[in-house]
Amino acid sequence: MTHIEAYKSRIRTAAEAVQGLKSGAHMAMGMATAEPPALLGAIADMAENGAVEDLKLWYFHSMDHAGDTVLRPDLLGRIRPRCMFLSSVDRKLLSTKQPGEKSPLEFVPVAFSDSPRLFEQEVSLDLFVTTVSPMDKHGWFTFGTSNDYSTTAARSAKKLVVEVNPNMPRVFGASLLHVSEVDAIVEHSTPITEVHPPEISAVDAKVAAIIADMIDDRACLQMGIGALPGAVCALLHDRKDLGIHTELMTPALAGLIHCGAVTNQAKTTYRGLSVFTFAMGDRAFYDFLDDNPAFHSAPVNIVNDPRHIAKNRNVVSVNATLQIDLGGACNSEHMMGRQYSGSGGQLDFVRGANASKGGKSIIACQSTARNGTVSRIVPRLDGPVTTPRNDTHIVVTEYGSVDLKGKSLIQRAEALIGLAHPKFRDELANGL
Repeated sequence: MTHIEAYKSRIRTAAEAVQGLKSGAHMAMGMATAEPPALLGAIADMAENGAVEDLKLWYFHSMDHAGDTVLRPDLLGRIRPRCMFLSSVDRKLLSTKQPGEKSPLEFVPVAFSDSPRLFEQEVSLDLFVTTVSPMDKHGWFTFGTSNDYSTTAARSAKKLVVEVNPNMPRVFGASLLHVSEVDAIVEHSTPITEVHPPEISAVDAKVAAIIADMIDDRACLQMGIGALPGAVCALLHDRKDLGIHTELMTPALAGLIHCGAVTNQAKTTYRGLSVFTFAMGDRAFYDFLDDNPAFHSAPVNIVNDPRHIAKNRNVVSVNATLQIDLGGACNSEHMMGRQYSGSGGQLDFVRGANASKGGKSIIACQSTARNGTVSRIVPRLDGPVTTPRNDTHIVVTEYGSVDLKGKSLIQRAEALIGLAHPKFRDELANGL
């Protein structure tokens, strides 16, 4: 059978493709912009009609397609979310919980880099569904914007169903999937979800300027999600021979490629290539990513492996946090008494940058939250430790920066109090 014949023989409607899904099954979906809307809609219909109960749904970072289908509040119970990184969709779902009720979703703590092993060794997946780019003339799809855990989950699940979307970018790297590996194919043309950066505040601009001054020519960049990393990138257009080895590829990082600041020529691994494991942005960004050999997509257990990150020199990792205690420990995932996001890959890149020769791990935040009423520098954390104090390197707020390496606990506390908002400094100092 030729690959064309194999493709045609596997074409199904979305409803046909998920037939056979049993109650109590474990399934996973492609994350973020790789959510397959037609397939998720068909699964939601099965749950709504009572055709499936107690379906365990595993995922990172849900978006609107999932929120409109499998993560609808009225389907909870029949579909049981097992979330490993909360998004606004999941936080909205949690807000439906009434006093005394069981949580509408179960949060599963796991490092992003360890998620492929989870699907390969710990969770027996009955079904994996995701969006892929169209098949080429040789029979190969790509995982497009979301390599992450998808390449492992796709090959570990008992059944793999893909939604082929002509709007999904075709990417280079370790992202290929052959038609012979697929059990069913659903063709569905729909715009890929676009993610636009939030507006940069005046405080974020101050923090970004401090961080940008720490980034020299030939640095290898990892930027986290949100407005701050984009603000930092906007200040780096005059740098030379920057490299990219990042979890998330964004329009801000792509802009550094456009302007020539990124050449990847100083990197040790994947020289000449911008490495990432998933991508989110606008349509122009997806068009730039499509069929562009300057990018290299790889699974998250490769991209986020601290040992692999550290092979490059001068790695600069920039990530945000919610709280920092006076010893330097960071809570980047829990606020107002509940899980807010997840650990993601923060600690992976903190450790990778720390182990890189000339590397800098930067943890950044505004000094206050809730319109200035709450200090982000605190005596002790309100939630779990995302980055332990042993690993924290450089901390930045709008009041400056501090390198915590080699400092005693009292020296750390004094330095971090200096980064707090002035109105909280006396209170923090009195607690020493």
